[in-house]
Amino acid sequence: MEYNNQLRWGVLSTAKIARQKVIPAMQQGRYSKVVAIASRSRDRAAEAAESLDIPKAAGSYERLLAMPEIDAIYNPLPNHLHIPWTINALEAGKHVLCEKPIGLSVDEARGLLDETEKYPDLKVMEAFMYRHHPRWIKARELIAEGVLGKVQSIHSFFSYYNDDPDNIRNKPDIGGGGLMDIGCYCISVPRFLLDEEPLKVMGSLDIDPKLQVDRRASAVMEFKSATATFTCATQLAPHQKVTIVGTEATMEIPMPFNAPTDKTTSLLLQTEAESREITFEACNQYTAQGDLFSKAVLDNTQVPTPLTDALANLQVLEAIKQSSQHRQWVNC
Repeated sequence: MEYNNQLRWGVLSTAKIARQKVIPAMQQGRYSKVVAIASRSRDRAAEAAESLDIPKAAGSYERLLAMPEIDAIYNPLPNHLHIPWTINALEAGKHVLCEKPIGLSVDEARGLLDETEKYPDLKVMEAFMYRHHPRWIKARELIAEGVLGKVQSIHSFFSYYNDDPDNIRNKPDIGGGGLMDIGCYCISVPRFLLDEEPLKVMGSLDIDPKLQVDRRASAVMEFKSATATFTCATQLAPHQKVTIVGTEATMEIPMPFNAPTDKTTSLLLQTEAESREITFEACNQYTAQGDLFSKAVLDNTQVPTPLTDALANLQVLEAIKQSSQHRQWVNC
């Protein structure tokens, strides 16, 4: 299908991820057009609009939602504002791509699911951009084809260093902490690759005594077919890696989540007999995400990842928190 028009996007807030990653990427898309950006400060919105070549700026989120020329909203607000402003956008008749995690709790996410039933013509999706990179799509295909044999173990590691008390990721009352920020990726990965849900989890969180957020989280997730483990941390040296081990081969995915956009990426396959590297051309996963969502709206088809997946991911995350608190296995 050819399009005369692109889906017209408005962005709620001038968050760093929006300004530096998502907006520039979506502006490169075939089906996405960013036409407005909002901030609680009119000057901040105008400055962002000028620097990013966005036609319109709004001095409040409400004004952005009221713009008739906007079809869809990208919501990169702090975690505690994801669901309230997603619902506000739905009420304004806008489709929504919302940053992860979708909400602060399972109950909150269920409330959003209930709310979406009132708007069957509007689409909502959680923004797990990594899933749309060709490298991850290929990884899932190779596993499904049995190239690794029977997958038995998946391990993910994701860390960075940030102990700034003023950073939103270090504020417990608005959904801060490493598990919410990057641990959600490590939960999503085995669910995505195995296409099943964990049966039970065991988790351990290390809470920063001053910031009162988890600075390190580790977990074991028992699936029917495999075991997945991970560690995520916000006060360790930056590092990312995913390793998948099967009965016949091992797969490694370097820089799995923040894949470079200006150079090739790769999957590394290792068997007893040989090593093989599968390379992929430079790709911006945020562009892919924006275009896939936009095309689903324009074609009136299903979005790549249903909102029920966001709820399922949050259920596992919440179970890991409960496990750490009670120091025991928790069923999912």
